[in-house]
Amino acid sequence: MPTPIVAGNWKMNTSLAEGVRLASLVSTTLGYLEGIEVVLCPPFVSLGDVEQATRGTSVQIGAQNMHFEERGAFTGEVSARMLVGICSFVILGHSERRSLFGETDGLINRKVRAAFEAGIRPILCVGESLDQREAGRAAEIVSARLRQGLADLHNVESLVIAYEPVWAIGTGRSATPEIAAEIMGGVIQPALADLFGPVVADNTPLLYGGSVNPQNIESFAQQESVHGALVGGASLDATQFVEIVQLTAAAKGVA
Repeated sequence: MPTPIVAGNWKMNTSLAEGVRLASLVSTTLGYLEGIEVVLCPPFVSLGDVEQATRGTSVQIGAQNMHFEERGAFTGEVSARMLVGICSFVILGHSERRSLFGETDGLINRKVRAAFEAGIRPILCVGESLDQREAGRAAEIVSARLRQGLADLHNVESLVIAYEPVWAIGTGRSATPEIAAEIMGGVIQPALADLFGPVVADNTPLLYGGSVNPQNIESFAQQESVHGALVGGASLDATQFVEIVQLTAAAKGVA
């Protein structure tokens, strides 16, 4: 089983002071936890301060996005080169980037390749909309997103995949553990095996993302094909996030 991962995506929330306070609270409790990786993904402006607040602990830092070019005239963008030394992870292809900012699978693929080249672990997000699920196309869409996002890649040993059903993002409505297992174990793992072989498929962490909270995380983490979570709103509350990490660790037998 891959090492479990729980990542908190703060999205466009927290001031510098709020971010440092939140990171300090989380790292005080979880900073020396073994057997599970804890990742905080604050806004760009807080990355440096949050990294300093967690320095010396096992808590890792991730960015919420990045550009695929190393440098250039891309006003408002941040490259992987700029993240090196601060971030170990970067979230790519999140449903909000796809729907609100028009990011395509081809663009996301370029970002994933840039992350690997920089030595940053990409958390590639894939998922289906409610219309696609109701039309019976969930497996088709997720497989296509995965394959296109990983096109032309050969070494993906540090890859992380997050399955986020779009209809469960920020809605308070989560998929059932059975739905998550159906897609993660029945679609994502076979696609990874087809692309990169069974060893990669067995060792790539698969995270569930979609209205994760302390009340539902245990049932998701008990699924064999779920190795952790990408947490949104609940990651802004230190008490809730810590509980999610602890419950995940217990469910995966690493507490």
